[in-house]
Amino acid sequence: MHLIFYSPSEWDTWSLGRRPLIPEGMPVLVDEDLVLEEGGKLRPAAVANLWFRELPISGAPARRTWKTYAQGVRSWLEFLAERGVDPLSERDDLRAALSAFSEYRFAGPLKARWDEGTWNLNINTVARFYDWAVDQGHCAVQPFTYAIVRRYTDAGVQKAKRNTATVRAAKPHARVKYLEADFRQMFVRALAGLRPDGEPDSFRGRHLGRNAAMASLVLSSGLRSQEFTHLLSYELPSLPVRRSSVPVRFPLAAQITKGKKARETWADYDALLEVRQYVELDRAAVLMGREYVPAARLGEPLPVVEPDWEGGTVGGRRVSWRKLTLNERLRMVTPDGAPAIIAVQSDGTPFIDWPTTFRRASARIRRDFEPRFPTVTPHMLRHSFAMATLERLVKGHYARAAALVADADEDAALALYLTKQDPLLVLRDLLGHTSVTTTEIYLARLDVHRIYRDVYRDAGRHSGAAAAEADAEFDGEEGGDGSW
Repeated sequence: MHLIFYSPSEWDTWSLGRRPLIPEGMPVLVDEDLVLEEGGKLRPAAVANLWFRELPISGAPARRTWKTYAQGVRSWLEFLAERGVDPLSERDDLRAALSAFSEYRFAGPLKARWDEGTWNLNINTVARFYDWAVDQGHCAVQPFTYAIVRRYTDAGVQKAKRNTATVRAAKPHARVKYLEADFRQMFVRALAGLRPDGEPDSFRGRHLGRNAAMASLVLSSGLRSQEFTHLLSYELPSLPVRRSSVPVRFPLAAQITKGKKARETWADYDALLEVRQYVELDRAAVLMGREYVPAARLGEPLPVVEPDWEGGTVGGRRVSWRKLTLNERLRMVTPDGAPAIIAVQSDGTPFIDWPTTFRRASARIRRDFEPRFPTVTPHMLRHSFAMATLERLVKGHYARAAALVADADEDAALALYLTKQDPLLVLRDLLGHTSVTTTEIYLARLDVHRIYRDVYRDAGRHSGAAAAEADAEFDGEEGGDGSW
């Protein structure tokens, strides 16, 4: 079974009456014999394609989510096809196949095995597909059963359904989800070819300036992988006239954000300076004497002239950067014949494989310096930004810096925002969450207790009377000293 992604290029040569109403990048499953219907009934792959078509209006607007869902459904359909089971057949057959699928994924061939997280992600995806298929009448039953579980929240006990086919994974606190300050510094230095102490390492990798600069930018802005990978050099915020502890506003175009929701985050002065130095020095040296021609699979080049911070002229028409899709950004060619994307590789083409770069740097750190170091992913850097930013907000770092900026009459609006808003509301806006409840749930999966514990400890250290008064509240309780 093949998984392809729809592209509308040259649709007018397909002898159709109108342009297909299929979003670009939509996944499509195709059987080996290219047959979509058999015996007057749609094949399972064709039914799955109908479900994919509805994802953008069913709470899954991001292309990356489409791809994840398609891969999960394909793995299930391929397994059933190999064993001669109809995915839309009777419940008993599907239940037996589900048991066999579980054994295959946990104890089968090494290359086929999944960990708990991957299994749960794919099984929940398949369950969503069956919910839709039953609702639409494509099948009568689904192979899953659900248990009612109670979850304890601030709003009280809430009942929820749990798919009994999922397995329990390690508790969130047992897994590293973000980098502490020392590990953040160690990671950026490793990408730059330095040892943890900042001295030169024997490592002789390429593009050290690029890798370290981009990691620093993500750690100070919380950009998602899709966002910083497709960021244009023209979209980098301008540096303030003077260095400041107050972060710099960083608007993000809707076309590159998750769910296509435009938002504004921020970035530290030093991180932006590092990226600009990469663009002006290392990147310029790589691109010298080269002319960028996009790969044929991307489509025709999009030459841009008269570019500025807001947009440029493409095909004789003024276009705003915020309207450009991910594909169009990869196809853009600047007046100098270079890619418009910030990060480039040795041949002068856009660089997009950040997960591999971060994984290799993590493995090198574990091998040479710190065995406990986790495998860093782009999203782990976003988590690290969230934790570091919350810590600074709670401790008042940004508020104090904003007060100084306000006195100097620089970016007074941001200064007022930082001094008046609740830390959670600020973080909600920076992460691009719709509701502060989303931010609270997000943070609950990280270890935020340490941040508040440190703040309270510092407060007690500087205010002995307050600490003594708080301790007195526990006099006479078990432990006496606060222990239980």
